[in-house]
Amino acid sequence: MTMNSTGVAPAATTSCGAPSAAVALFRSLGEPARLAILMRLAEGEARVTDLVKAVGLAQSTVSAHLSCLRECGLIDSRAEGRASFYFLSRPELLDLLASAEQLLAATGEAVDLCPTYGTHAQTTESTAR
Repeated sequence: MTMNSTGVAPAATTSCGAPSAAVALFRSLGEPARLAILMRLAEGEARVTDLVKAVGLAQSTVSAHLSCLRECGLIDSRAEGRASFYFLSRPELLDLLASAEQLLAATGEAVDLCPTYGTHAQTTESTAR
């Protein structure tokens, strides 16, 4: 592995030059259920049953998303008796979510109206199937 001038290995990039780790992070945040779980955990730790109620999905689906988020290093859990309590493992995630909210407030409806990624695009895509 080659090092750059600062002695740090360069990050892997996508074919367009974007850092692949950042792409993976934003993909994990771009899935509505995972984002909803993270936003709930931003309020404080929760059990799977709490998250099921918060996001309205099946326990198995929530557990699968929790597994993904844990593998990404974004959440962790602690055992208490037979229950597991999930929490955000990286406090920087709170800053990222807050920055996203500020950015969305500043752009108004522009992001939501985006023809490629906005709400209308998702509606069009699902009706085309």
